[in-house]
Amino acid sequence: MSKSIYFLVFLLLFGWTPKGLAQDRYAVFFKFKPQKEYALASPSKFLTEKAIQRRAREKVAVDSLDLPVTAAYLQGISAYSKELLYASKWLNAAVVVTDAAGKKNMEGLPFVQKVEWVAKGFISRTGNRNSTGVLAFTPKKWVIEESYREAAAYDFQNELLGIPAMHQAGFTGKGITVAVFDSGFPGLDKAVPFAHVFTNKRVVGQLNVVRPWIKEVFRDNEHGTQVASLILSNQAGTLVAGAHQAQVIFAITEDVATEYPVEELNWVRAAEYADSLGVDIINSSLGYLDFDDPSLTYTTAQLDGKTTYVTRGATLAAKRGILVVNSVGNYGSAGSSSLVAPADAQGILAVGSVNASSVVSTFSSRGPTADGRIKPELVAFGQSPVLIRGSGQVSSAAGTSFSAPQLTALAAGLWEAKPNWTKDELLTSLIKSGTQYAVPDQNLGYGIPNFRSAFYGALLGINEEIESGSNIYPNPLRSESLHIRFGKELRVTLQILDGSGRRVVEQVGERNTIQEPFVFEVSDLPSGIYFLQLLDGKEIAYKKLIKL
Repeated sequence: MSKSIYFLVFLLLFGWTPKGLAQDRYAVFFKFKPQKEYALASPSKFLTEKAIQRRAREKVAVDSLDLPVTAAYLQGISAYSKELLYASKWLNAAVVVTDAAGKKNMEGLPFVQKVEWVAKGFISRTGNRNSTGVLAFTPKKWVIEESYREAAAYDFQNELLGIPAMHQAGFTGKGITVAVFDSGFPGLDKAVPFAHVFTNKRVVGQLNVVRPWIKEVFRDNEHGTQVASLILSNQAGTLVAGAHQAQVIFAITEDVATEYPVEELNWVRAAEYADSLGVDIINSSLGYLDFDDPSLTYTTAQLDGKTTYVTRGATLAAKRGILVVNSVGNYGSAGSSSLVAPADAQGILAVGSVNASSVVSTFSSRGPTADGRIKPELVAFGQSPVLIRGSGQVSSAAGTSFSAPQLTALAAGLWEAKPNWTKDELLTSLIKSGTQYAVPDQNLGYGIPNFRSAFYGALLGINEEIESGSNIYPNPLRSESLHIRFGKELRVTLQILDGSGRRVVEQVGERNTIQEPFVFEVSDLPSGIYFLQLLDGKEIAYKKLIKL
């Protein structure tokens, strides 16, 4: 098939027409935001009660960014646009379909600040792909992720983050609202591992930003279904994900047929929607670096946490107390500083990938940001985790797209356990639980987080101790050997008591000099919180210990 014929088939498949080729998508930014219908004193008219409560917890005041775009402005530009796709209140802008003449006319309006071209062409209202449609080509940014393999046991990926311990403690994301932004969710409404989501009416909202006239999201590309499975799936023997009892908001923001900056604006629109519904966590397995028009490709200098549309949107979400969990990107082979936006944003959690040996995956992007910050912050197993495809089939695939939702699930369970935490307290606890918190780098950030360390460490006020100057180390204990510096005798008795005060271990330790620590082998000690009693005949001391 010749290239010209192939291109024509492509246009017909996706609803393009020769007339449509003269129309592009533009972002119209407004100067002001006057209001008649809405007022900051009455936020319940434009925010849900849950959204207002989150702002109260975070001590964030409702401000003008929360107010809708002025309706008169939208009416004013309608004469010069073929279609208004949506408005963005955070950016005080609208995305429209128009031509060069329409752009020039809108630029002349007194309330318009600027008009920017954001995408070539548009998908007309006839461009309605059915719910089972899957694209016949592989988008460049997801090449890594299209290599599907037979699924192995999901225990490894869960154990790595302490998900079984989180579930044993009774935390499965209940009461937490998670939004998933992606390219589509075909099959999710029918596959057995997700049935509980619909039976228990946990879908809070759904938004199709790419085609706003379509009111449901269980269609298009199955990447979103795979990502969501790592948060929501609940089928024993298939995949039990970390936050399967969370409430969820689904949003299609990514149009895999093309790659233009409009998708960043789509992301911001979805974030506003999720925010208004009271979302707690946004999972975004999306990222932007290079585009169909090479002149738009971002430079490293632009990934500074404040430049791109999507990074600005992620930052605004974070400032409103939403935990944004975003894949760090799959450009690791490009060398140093291979981030995508919005992974460069401040106050969010950018997530990288490790393999089964806890070594950074070759494809996992890494920092630093243009202003020198460490990225990613944390990592999870993204090399080949078990997931659910749109057909309901159990499979596995590789990419940071699949490490991010695992951390979203961990964060949801942890926030359920500590509902009074602010977003920053949650973020800090996750980072402090990382396996290399003391020595972060640009490959793994602060390392692999763990539920026990994040939850129990905060609960008891115990931080990871380093050997120098500490009495008991490591604490939390991950190894078999417990080192204790105590007293001035060569012999000590150690008693370990569980939470009920029952003695579970009693050992006598000896050392050659008082400069040496006592060393105890406690490999048989189950995970949990313990109290230690130390006696050497002259002194007695009590300590707390966490065994991971």
